Amino acid sequence: MPVPAAVPDDALIDALLTAAVAAGRAALDIYRAGFTVTQKADQSPVTAADHASEKIILEHLARLAPAVPVVAEESVAGGSIPQVREEFFLVDPLDGTKEFIHRRGEFTVNIALIRHGTPALGVVYAPVGGVLYAANGGSARAFRCSCPADAATPGPREALRVRSVPAAGITAVVSRSHSTPETDAYLRHYTVSNRVSVGSSLKFCLVAAGEADLYPRLGPTMEWDTAAGHAVLAAAGGKVLAPGGKPLAYGKPDFRNTFFIATGALTPVPLAA
Repeated sequence: MPVPAAVPDDALIDALLTAAVAAGRAALDIYRAGFTVTQKADQSPVTAADHASEKIILEHLARLAPAVPVVAEESVAGGSIPQVREEFFLVDPLDGTKEFIHRRGEFTVNIALIRHGTPALGVVYAPVGGVLYAANGGSARAFRCSCPADAATPGPREALRVRSVPAAGITAVVSRSHSTPETDAYLRHYTVSNRVSVGSSLKFCLVAAGEADLYPRLGPTMEWDTAAGHAVLAAAGGKVLAPGGKPLAYGKPDFRNTFFIATGALTPVPLAA
């Protein structure tokens, strides 16, 4: 069952922004106070902040759209995997857990609404920097605004648009914690004037904001890792391509992504299918 038709997408974005900021504040409180790290069944790290953030988001989504399935990272890790159809939410309550643990600040809260395999709405909140990114794919509008965790309301919205390809060479963003030799080999296809290592979904947002041109991910990710950032980049004029040049799709049986290339105005060298 879809989100109620009476709730327009712009209002949905506002509601998702509110949820993301509330979750981000809870995560930031734990970040500042101190925390312990435990291991999930797949040996990936998790903290109380992951769980606190997800709990808040799920409560908001239950009030906003109770009939729409929510695929959330920690719930899936606990065995709660809903059946999804044409429309569902993807939630990563704390993307960049390693950056959180090492206190590098580059972690984000991510919420996306998927429609027919495509991220239709997306919100990315970076609590440490106090920056919100959001997108409405239907109107092809992406924006960012300042929103420190202690702010009463977000600041003015700045429209985002990908930039033209720089003649002197591109800026490539890569994962701080998960770069691979395959990524290095792929980047040799380009004249790279600047290489930036960043954690979490902020990599998509840098390309969307015209501060970078290419983000290749030749390593494993899950759909909740990418959906919100994908929405922001696509609404800003960019694209996220799977091997063979097709758009990265969502709602796969195991919610596991293929490798992908995220770009702005740059036409990328395709990955082999």
